[in-house]
Amino acid sequence: MTTGFDVIIVGAGAAGLMCAMTAGARGRRVLLLDHAEAAGKKILISGGGRCNFTNLDTKADRFLSDNPHFCRAALAGYTPHDFIALVEKHGIAWHEKTLGQLFCDGSARQIVAMLLAECAAVGVDIRLSHRIMSVDQGFRVETDHGAFTAPSLVLATGGPSIPKMGASGFAYDIATGFGLKLVPPRPALVPLTFAGDDLAMMQPLSGVALDVIARTGKAAFPEAMLFTHRGLSGPAILQISSYWRAGQGITINLLPGIDAARVLIARKAERPNAALRTILGELLPQRLAQAWAARFDELTMGALRDRTLAEIADGLKSWSLMPAGSEGYAKAEVTAGGVATDGLSQRTLEAKAVPGLFVIGEAVDVTGWLGGYNFQWAWASGYAAGHAS
Repeated sequence: MTTGFDVIIVGAGAAGLMCAMTAGARGRRVLLLDHAEAAGKKILISGGGRCNFTNLDTKADRFLSDNPHFCRAALAGYTPHDFIALVEKHGIAWHEKTLGQLFCDGSARQIVAMLLAECAAVGVDIRLSHRIMSVDQGFRVETDHGAFTAPSLVLATGGPSIPKMGASGFAYDIATGFGLKLVPPRPALVPLTFAGDDLAMMQPLSGVALDVIARTGKAAFPEAMLFTHRGLSGPAILQISSYWRAGQGITINLLPGIDAARVLIARKAERPNAALRTILGELLPQRLAQAWAARFDELTMGALRDRTLAEIADGLKSWSLMPAGSEGYAKAEVTAGGVATDGLSQRTLEAKAVPGLFVIGEAVDVTGWLGGYNFQWAWASGYAAGHAS
């Protein structure tokens, strides 16, 4: 059994690496363990390989949690500008894409290299390809390479989203073993699937994309939507998927910013002999316009009453759908739910009933919007725990 560590961090992803370098900078002797053969694997695939590493618009209301105020303290303690300063210290060029989203000009590998360099500079002991067998009271961590102990243990292994990369509910198992409660985890930022007539309409439209406003409950997101062979995806759908629950409907505005009824009635007056599909094709992608017009028997504009055109417009502005489900953890970018926040300190992420035990990052019941928010939570929660562990 190896001792001599002050902190053991399980999980060498975004939150774990940030926690390790922060604790190491305080002079703590840090051991960072991961079952994978490389650190930061999810970082490497993020943002199309360019890593959407934070969002300038980070605010607590951009995060879902049973306690929506829990994330405030950590986010205030380590801001997007703090991470930008770190990125610039390492000479990594970056740019803002849209909606406050920041990306590397080059590769996500630069972010992983930066974090590993920071860890190396403060003497963090990183051991990869270490499969953890058990964690006992007193924070004795048994691995397939031997056992390690420390007075502080940080769980940073994320949730079960993207299992092909080795993701699992490991942190939940350890946390519940120490008596912490869970908010039932579920896939988030995930494509939605459909069945029956809805799917029959969507399948021929696979690959069609357009800007929409997607809604479910009180949540609404004006972003792009993509038809797939199983349903709907794209940023607008991924965003509302985090709020969606089974049995709940969604509504899509296919013509945001357009008074569709006024436009259609005006086109009828101007071009009564034009086919409905032709007019809709001036407002929507061609394949979608044809699919929508097919419901009205190839009628010309002049053959349609103004009331019917208004109904068509209403359908385009508020297309109501009932998802059959989602693509699940395999396609989910993150996991919502997780270790309940009422058992954790919002300032340090330490378990209130288990001194020395910390839970950070995606493993906690804090889930950000699409667009760099979940990375910022990883940095902020890792930094908070790194200062306390």
